[in-house]
Amino acid sequence: MNHQSDGVPVPPASTKPGADVSAAYDRWSVQYDNDRNATRDLDAQILRKAPIELFGRDVLELGCGTGKNTVWLAESARHVTSLDFSAGMLSVARERVRAANVQFMQHDVRELWPVADNSVDVVVGNLVLEHVEDLLPVYHEAARVLRSGGQLYFCELHPFRQMRGGQAHFTEQSSNEIVRVSAYAHSVSDYVNSGIQSEFGLQEIGEWLENNAAADAAPRIFSVLFRRAPRQ
Repeated sequence: MNHQSDGVPVPPASTKPGADVSAAYDRWSVQYDNDRNATRDLDAQILRKAPIELFGRDVLELGCGTGKNTVWLAESARHVTSLDFSAGMLSVARERVRAANVQFMQHDVRELWPVADNSVDVVVGNLVLEHVEDLLPVYHEAARVLRSGGQLYFCELHPFRQMRGGQAHFTEQSSNEIVRVSAYAHSVSDYVNSGIQSEFGLQEIGEWLENNAAADAAPRIFSVLFRRAPRQ
């Protein structure tokens, strides 16, 4: 997502209905993979370095977008279920990823997930929670679907960037219009405490910046990894 365009003012995060998010990403899907996007690219690099146990595991991916990370997840996982709110993004993802062990589903992560209890080993979400106002239901759903000892991983636009006005946005090539995707500002403590309240054990947090960033730049990405406590 083109979350931060240095030198280009971006207004504070808004609180528009979730339908706006789906519509915006439908518009973005036709050019998303070709846009210059430091946040998207750094997110992919971070995910691939994360200490996530994927080999032979069942994975649930939240906000798969155009399948930018789905391809990589499917290389190691036994099965990947990939959810996204945007039909346009999913259309691109289905063209990109033809692996037999991947299933794509259109779904709003704020609603009850179409996944059975205790059925996955890893839940991965990339650049999705800024579009969710109330984080706890998402974490509670992750706790529901994860097996004992399973991992929950989120990689998000860093709260520092949000404080500076950073927000998912893009310039639509067909109209030259700047489209800003509805978003909510969350703090580091929001991400961490929501996991703790949902009975996850914190494994690791990270704050990340691209290699060529200015010396005084704020971290671009925040990542957090939890493990599901063994069920009694």
